[in-house]
Amino acid sequence: MQALPPLFDLPLVQSAAKLAYEALQTGKKTFGYAHREVGTRIRTLIYPGSDQSQKLNPQGMHYLETRQDQLMATDWQDAERGVYPVSLLFDNPWEEFFRLYPQVWLDTPKVWQRAGQKNYQEFAPDIDVEGYPKYYLQNFHHQTDGYLSEASADLYDLQVELLFGGTGDPMRRRILAPLKQGLTAFSSTPAGQIRILDVACGGGRTLKQLRGSFPDAALYGVDLSHTYLRKTNQLLSQDAGKLPQLLQANAEALPYVDNYFHGLSSVFLFHELPGEVRQNVINECFRVMQPGGVFVICDSIQQGDSPELKVMLENFPIVYHEPYYRHYSTDNLVKRLEAAGFENIEVEVHFMSKYFIAYKPLGSNC
Repeated sequence: MQALPPLFDLPLVQSAAKLAYEALQTGKKTFGYAHREVGTRIRTLIYPGSDQSQKLNPQGMHYLETRQDQLMATDWQDAERGVYPVSLLFDNPWEEFFRLYPQVWLDTPKVWQRAGQKNYQEFAPDIDVEGYPKYYLQNFHHQTDGYLSEASADLYDLQVELLFGGTGDPMRRRILAPLKQGLTAFSSTPAGQIRILDVACGGGRTLKQLRGSFPDAALYGVDLSHTYLRKTNQLLSQDAGKLPQLLQANAEALPYVDNYFHGLSSVFLFHELPGEVRQNVINECFRVMQPGGVFVICDSIQQGDSPELKVMLENFPIVYHEPYYRHYSTDNLVKRLEAAGFENIEVEVHFMSKYFIAYKPLGSNC
């Protein structure tokens, strides 16, 4: 008797799933735009003249929409070819969205007031700021309590999705294909013995994508914020799967032995670091990586990557409190990776993100 093909391999099911994914992403994009537009209009009414951002011209808007469509196409194609399961494309915490979205609006007046008063290091009295690097004690994006409160950890990923029109996870997932390709160097190592570290894991969305693509691997996450690590643990505990090992630590001094990890990832970290700290973190990533291992960085596009979007890069540190972004936007991360010892560095750009894929030379010891 002939075996039936897996359900998803049926053309009709594939077509239906693709249409559902496209409709979902279109809805997210529309909702994100509406959210930002309503917010801008209300803020302008309350604080006239507060919107100092430059506007994209029609050509720039068309280019941006084309780039977003290309990102969605790549996201679907990578799922279709097995880089990660299609189910990951539909991993949307709707219950949490409906619970947290009103809180976004309740917090927004505080954000506007903080931005207008230029209060960039404002934390609640009960938050202990001792022991954190000075560069970290910022209200990045004008967030209430920066990265140090439970409320901030709850709202952060939703705010990213609203800002980027539902493309937060699709941009994160672009690390998975190069990471999977790089890890073929360890094909003789049992899948359960492959170790992958996510540096500055935040609220755990990247670790969730990694678990979807590498379900048998030993995953690790490190972050400075204990509240975001608690959020990560909650997120990854909701579904079946191996839980990552989480540690609170500074990426400038990773608490792991030399030559330990087969793969490393870091998503949306480097634009929030001063230049010298960026180099320190890259050096540490090199130290803890096994020879032959792969390091994949996802971060913002930089000046020169997309001239059509230059206005957006100039707006970003103005509209959002990003004190190190201007330096990052012209920083040469390829040279920094090479200075640490990485080789065979590749660069990709998807939508608003830039990716650096780097390898530790075989025979390298540190």
